[in-house]
Amino acid sequence: MPVGSKKGSVIFSGFRKLGLYSNHLSHVVRYHKKHREFYIVTAVGNCFHTYNVKKLGIVAVSNALPEDISCLAADRMLVYVAIGGKVSAFARNKEVVHMYTGHGADVHLLLPFGDHIISVDRDSTVIVWDVESEEEYLQITFDKVSFEVSAVMHPSTYLNKILFGSSQGGLQLWNVKSNKLLYTFTGWPSGVTVLQQTPAVDVVGVGLSSGQIIIHNIKFDESLMKFQQDWGPVTSLSFRTDGHPVMAAGSPIGHIGLWDLEEKKLVCQMRDAHNTAIAGLTFLHGEPLLITNGADNGIRVWIFDTAGGGGRLLRSRLGHSAPPTKVRHHGLNGHHILSAGQDGTLQSFSTVHERFNRSLGHGSINKKKSKKKSLRYDKLKLPAITTFASESARQSDWDSIVACHRGYLMTTTWNYQKGGMGAHKLEPKRFNKNRALSVHATAVDITSCGNFVVIGLSSGHIDVYNMQSGMHRGQYGEDEAHSGAVRGVSVDGLNQLTVSAGADKLVNIWKFKSRKLVLSIDLGTSPATTHLHRDSGMFAIALDDFTLNVLDMETKRIVRKFSGHRGQVNDMAFSPDGRWLITAAMDCTIRTWDLPSGCLVDCFLVDFAAVSLTMSPTGDFLASSHVDNLGIYLWSNNTLCSMVSLRPLPADYEPTGIMLPGTCSSQDEEGEGDADLNTEMIEYESPEQLDEQLVTLSLLADSRWKNLLHLDIIKKRNKPMEPPKVPKAAPFFMPTIPGLIPQFAPSEGSNQGEQSKIVNFGVLAQKSHFYQQLESAMLSNKYNDPVGLLKEMGPSGIDAELRGLAPDMGGDVSVLQGFLKMVASMLDSKRDFDLAQAYLALFLKLHLRLISQEPGLMEEASKVSEKLEETWTSMQTLFNQSLCLLSYTKSALL
Repeated sequence: MPVGSKKGSVIFSGFRKLGLYSNHLSHVVRYHKKHREFYIVTAVGNCFHTYNVKKLGIVAVSNALPEDISCLAADRMLVYVAIGGKVSAFARNKEVVHMYTGHGADVHLLLPFGDHIISVDRDSTVIVWDVESEEEYLQITFDKVSFEVSAVMHPSTYLNKILFGSSQGGLQLWNVKSNKLLYTFTGWPSGVTVLQQTPAVDVVGVGLSSGQIIIHNIKFDESLMKFQQDWGPVTSLSFRTDGHPVMAAGSPIGHIGLWDLEEKKLVCQMRDAHNTAIAGLTFLHGEPLLITNGADNGIRVWIFDTAGGGGRLLRSRLGHSAPPTKVRHHGLNGHHILSAGQDGTLQSFSTVHERFNRSLGHGSINKKKSKKKSLRYDKLKLPAITTFASESARQSDWDSIVACHRGYLMTTTWNYQKGGMGAHKLEPKRFNKNRALSVHATAVDITSCGNFVVIGLSSGHIDVYNMQSGMHRGQYGEDEAHSGAVRGVSVDGLNQLTVSAGADKLVNIWKFKSRKLVLSIDLGTSPATTHLHRDSGMFAIALDDFTLNVLDMETKRIVRKFSGHRGQVNDMAFSPDGRWLITAAMDCTIRTWDLPSGCLVDCFLVDFAAVSLTMSPTGDFLASSHVDNLGIYLWSNNTLCSMVSLRPLPADYEPTGIMLPGTCSSQDEEGEGDADLNTEMIEYESPEQLDEQLVTLSLLADSRWKNLLHLDIIKKRNKPMEPPKVPKAAPFFMPTIPGLIPQFAPSEGSNQGEQSKIVNFGVLAQKSHFYQQLESAMLSNKYNDPVGLLKEMGPSGIDAELRGLAPDMGGDVSVLQGFLKMVASMLDSKRDFDLAQAYLALFLKLHLRLISQEPGLMEEASKVSEKLEETWTSMQTLFNQSLCLLSYTKSALL
């Protein structure tokens, strides 16, 4: 398989997304009879989430659909979603069990109706489907000019009846069983946006695009009461059923109106319940709880337990209402990700569970004054955070986060433990608060001890502040640190050096304490962004020409240069061990560069360019935020769980796309990805000997050769205490011979007469296989076969074979000579060095006296001795060199 055709990424695979709770579609409330609990279903892009109302904890996540959900509905058993002209039914909140296709336009309304589901498309075609058989039961086509269906509901107790509302303002009541139009209501001059059943039979709440709410009796076709909201069209309606005659109405600007139906007046206004339009609101049956959701990525549960009729916020799940621009891990356990969004908020998302999420709120110049005003009209609120730095070392003592705001010279401190803005607003006095200078903070870093913060400005100044007191402690350079805007600033792990990069194409290294310039390096091109890995001292610099430079803080030299991105580099992250540099750019690629080898080892495409990256301190997840996406996406590191072959990618490598992870993994990616990874793995087989000059040991277990000299001691120790006893009576069952494979023992009387009790020495005198191999090896002078045979034998077998070489055991002096030649050949090849020593030691122990008597053996033994001494001398020299080098590195001051 060619390298370029592999799917997606080798290192990273999509895990899940964080911080997504709701979009512009109305939520659905379900009741589980067995659990006796209410559940909320909200659509999030191409899947939907299910939460319990009790704790707003996520219960289930559906499988991902190919497109974004356009409509959502549910009954007791199934959840129905529409994508385009198709309707899918999900069981167990997870998997698709039914699919309904037949609409020619996009479906925008769904209504579960007993054993049927009613769907309405943009062309005002209504289809009634049988849920189980997936067949079309009925189709009704309306004329869009006179009656464009905009709302649909089933009036309570009206058997087989469906009420349709139109954007022209009229209503129609249909019997869907007989396919008959029963009644046409004249309606109102503006379009119907919402139809909602009231607690009273025959009475329906109608919301209009003019902002008017009508309580209408459909039995007598008369309006009982009318209300008018001033906030635009009615987006949703709901009625309390816990004994209070109250109606809630949602508006497009996030306000909720509460109306008393008995006194026919406005009771209370819940202003800014959401930052965007109220997508859906529902009063729980028989409880004083109101559930709301909106396109601001929030779900809120309000409780009505206070005087005045208004609701207070009981619990909520909130994410960013505008895309996050900067994400960074906070703390050393990798469980918390800080995220700054274009909505101006700073939030912390937990990778473990949503209940650990927290919002640090919106930045403000004066927090006390801001609390008195609505956030929407607050003139003191700060713009969005562009960059921030956090350090958990002293977060229990004082503020641990410093943030820069768009266009602001002032930087703000935030307290992670208190979950809000901190005590200080850091601003240099040199500009005398002259806002007309349009100088703003561009880069920030907190020291690893948590005591100091270094801030770079667009004017080229770099200032140092104390985190505890907020006092100005000095600046780098006599006037300006750089002649252009500061693009990045970082302090090393020991507070020895500060490194800064500026638009003047220079990287400056400063003494942190004395703030004196140590070295200035000309990059040739302006840097765009920088990132320091404190543990390894590697400082990554992304340049405006889309290339990357890596500066080593120890040697103060550029040690790596990477090129390959085709767009502006947005952010960079190092792996915890400092081996990988992961970069994201506007060319929609996320690339992983291996620093030791200086190669690109992984690259994949995403649908939306990543604007920020952060790697977990534990190395398990990479987190990314993307253009026009409200969520934070987690990618799991495959190298922690399995062997991954990282081969350098060629210069012309074309990456393939990979889907952004959902809240669960996508179905179509599972089967194919594993096979691709396996094909990429290089099967490496180590040769028997890496080089002919190297001495190689065998891979045999120690027990196969270490005990050869001590066999007599082992046999003596393992000798049985007494001989085995013969059984008194013959066993009832046929006896078996002991062993791994059970065999029946031959009967005693069958061939007793034929068996001789005299030992057959002819059998003992036969040559063993090893003996024959050794004889043939002496002729060919190739001793691989007899060595191989000895490797397969155990210590007892080797001992028996070596004893059998002696003349008094049926051997010969020439064969003894051959064995010595075999040991010499093993020493020559420098392979199986340990075995050669062990075999030679046993051979000398058994036949030393015979060797001394035979001159031929004596001559061969002296040759082997010379070779052995020569090999040991060379090995001793290598050992001494290694020991000297090791002792030098341990003792020398480097």
